[in-house]
Amino acid sequence: MANVTVIGAQWGDEGKGKIVDWLAERADVVVRFQGGHNAGHTLVVGNETYKLSLLPSGIVRGTLSVIGNGVVLDPWHFRDEVAKLAGQGVTITPDNLHIAENCPLILPFHRDLDGLREDASEFKIGTTRRGIGPAYEDKVGRRAIRVCDLAHLEDLDPQIDRLCAHHDALRAGFDQPPIDRARLKNDLAEIAPHILPYAKPVWLSLGEARRAGKRILFEGAQGMLLDVDHGTYPFVTSSNTVAGTASSGSGLGPSGVGFVLGIVKAYTTRVGSGPFPTEQDNEIGEFLGTRGHEFGVVTGRKRRCGWFDAVLVRQSAAVSGITGIALTKLDILDGLEEIKICVGYTLDGKHYDYLPPHAADQARVEPIYESIEGWSETTAGARSWAQLPAQAIKYIRRIEELIQCPVTLVSTSPQRDDTILVRDPFED
Repeated sequence: MANVTVIGAQWGDEGKGKIVDWLAERADVVVRFQGGHNAGHTLVVGNETYKLSLLPSGIVRGTLSVIGNGVVLDPWHFRDEVAKLAGQGVTITPDNLHIAENCPLILPFHRDLDGLREDASEFKIGTTRRGIGPAYEDKVGRRAIRVCDLAHLEDLDPQIDRLCAHHDALRAGFDQPPIDRARLKNDLAEIAPHILPYAKPVWLSLGEARRAGKRILFEGAQGMLLDVDHGTYPFVTSSNTVAGTASSGSGLGPSGVGFVLGIVKAYTTRVGSGPFPTEQDNEIGEFLGTRGHEFGVVTGRKRRCGWFDAVLVRQSAAVSGITGIALTKLDILDGLEEIKICVGYTLDGKHYDYLPPHAADQARVEPIYESIEGWSETTAGARSWAQLPAQAIKYIRRIEELIQCPVTLVSTSPQRDDTILVRDPFED
């Protein structure tokens, strides 16, 4: 039995929540390994809808859920999200939810800096203003306050000195007052009891789970094209979103990643700024956005929509070592007479079968499209190949050829059982 790592293979918002929930029912442990509460997963379980942005999806089903050291954790948001889910009847205790002791914290001044930068710059990255980027900066700058520090607040003054020396200078540049040290320490003392009961050496417990033959599901946030190294830089997130981060962001080790399942929409969306070669700022884009309910879970921002970009997904699959893909929201394409797939780019007369690295080039590439006949029948709710129109199957097979990666499952609605399973990731 394999572990499974689930990642988004586009710009996020691919429908990972349903797939992770579907897999979590059969997993023994679910692990978040990067990002923060800038991610959003929507789970539809029966008549209940759960919106998560920090907690692993397994928590809804009572599966042991782990927030790994690769996550930046806003302790106040954590407290509020736990309370919100508890209000929906979800049981959350230190027995079924663990936080890595070495997980860095997002603090109020991180949120301040995030917003100040975005407001002051004419070059908009499209940050969620939740402090994720500044928190990661402090982590790599060795200034971060971590979960384990909440148990040693009396020893925190030297670390606060380092933080203030850095952030007070930045705040002064925005005409903001210095960090209120006394308030910060009081805030940390107030929130510590809400966090420390969940603090665990998760690298140790994950190692024990693996040796016991338990199934571990790693849950990625955002998408591969937002990876800080491999994405459409600088319009990216502040963490590595590739599958390999499941190892460094949890402490389990590289061999524990297992089957890599890339989640891919049957079309393409993007939230915020940045290049988007197949974007359709027209009636097609409006059709996809309206039918697909394309609004961000965390921010509520309207998503930009366009045709499926096989070039980008092939690049994602190669860089992240994707074993198979889960194709979601196929039903949104029902009724279109013609469907287009991007199979390459041109730039200044040169052909590209990958996205160039420079932002200016990425913004200028022209997509090369291949047209496929659409289908008039519905795919919504299909649970077997026999229930799919022949043209829909042809579309899926062509995607497989172009991205050089097999389809593992197909999702045909937000309901978890409306899924066509081709290959079981846990049995690979």
